[in-house]
Amino acid sequence: MKTFMDEDFLLSTQTAKVLFHEYAKQMPIIDYHCHINPQQIAENHKFSSITEAWLGGDHYKWRMIRANGVAEKYITGTESSAREKFQKFAEAMPKAIGNPLYHWTHLELQRYFHCDKPLSGDTADEIWDSCNKQLEKDELSVLGIIKQSNVKTIGTTDDPIDDLKWHKKIKAEGKCSASVIPSFRPDKAMRIEKPEFSEYIKKLAEVSGIEINSMTALEEALAKRIAYFNEVGGRASDHALEYVFYREGDANQVLKKALAGQALTTEDIEIYKTALLLAVGKEYKKHDWVMQIHYSALRDNNTAEFIKQGPDTGFDCIASYNCGEGLVHLLDALNKTGNLPKVVLYSLNPNDNAMLGSIIGSFQGPEVAGKIQHGCPWWFNDTKTGMQEQLISLANLSILGNFIGMLTDSRSFLSYARHEYFRRILCDLIGTWVENGEYPNDIKALGKLVQDISYNNAHRYFNLDKA
Repeated sequence: MKTFMDEDFLLSTQTAKVLFHEYAKQMPIIDYHCHINPQQIAENHKFSSITEAWLGGDHYKWRMIRANGVAEKYITGTESSAREKFQKFAEAMPKAIGNPLYHWTHLELQRYFHCDKPLSGDTADEIWDSCNKQLEKDELSVLGIIKQSNVKTIGTTDDPIDDLKWHKKIKAEGKCSASVIPSFRPDKAMRIEKPEFSEYIKKLAEVSGIEINSMTALEEALAKRIAYFNEVGGRASDHALEYVFYREGDANQVLKKALAGQALTTEDIEIYKTALLLAVGKEYKKHDWVMQIHYSALRDNNTAEFIKQGPDTGFDCIASYNCGEGLVHLLDALNKTGNLPKVVLYSLNPNDNAMLGSIIGSFQGPEVAGKIQHGCPWWFNDTKTGMQEQLISLANLSILGNFIGMLTDSRSFLSYARHEYFRRILCDLIGTWVENGEYPNDIKALGKLVQDISYNNAHRYFNLDKA
């Protein structure tokens, strides 16, 4: 029997062990998509407790605790203490066998707190005291965590109207060992169907200095903000879509209807969003950016809790939209005009793996190897099985050696351990293929392959030398 999460955790063959320990493990981290707060980096935040570091804003963990029948006051409520919240998390942990949170939690305990003890209700007191004492050290400040995690680039997620002052401060002070770059997330400008849309457009107009009363003006305002993000080091955008579509029509008329407070049809909404995606895609191409598209999430399903807590609190699920045709038409429209940027496609529905693997093959280009990417497993697919299935599907249908690897998509600075988790799974999969005689046992070539997927490909793809 193997020891629980020892140095060869998830590595089932000798080849896998060599690939991880001698090649993948040493590579730096590019966390090209996450939701961490740049202000905490600029201010070198120190966490008040392991609860703040682990549970603050982490809806992955909140969902798990809820599944254990715990009252909301011990999860997101203000009437319970940090210690009580940690206890409920600890009590749920032993039941979470097979859940990636079990592995992530214990990897973080091992890597950052030098704790090999499994977390449970019985061990909660000891682990609480030990972790909190260690959090007082500089090594576990935000800058300390980034440095010891060997993170070289962090791509935050930022609204077009953000002044990016924290990014500027980080760069100017030079205290962070990683480059912290903004990513352009124009969801609020895209969601024309939302009641707050008109008010947001007013803010965008104020920030950009452009009166927005037409699609042309809106596109100019967004182009101006993209150029600003680019000056501050931006290398990517990100779009969160419920589903992907393509519909032509008079987007200018739709925008005027929305700004006048008139009701919109589904067709109106799709016409507007299609036009906006084409417009910003052109700008991304101009600046050699990467366009990321996340889709197939059904959000805020629990209306009662959404009213109480708002979005991104753990009440979302996988959707089953049919998006293949929409994706093809969108990419093709950009490609026909010479405006197709580098694109990473992430579906929350794992049934889309093969479809995405086949779509990306239709639009590759000579600008960069793997110009169109099937992105890493996202959200509910960010599991051992989800990673294996995505890697196998990508290998079957494209070139795995050009894959840009893992990201955290997290709000926690301790989540960098997820890159290790991915690299172990990657090395184990490749090691198995080699030892099955499915690929030559050329360790030097294999080592380069896993190092490229772990770091080098993303560095090249996002053109980080110029960030």
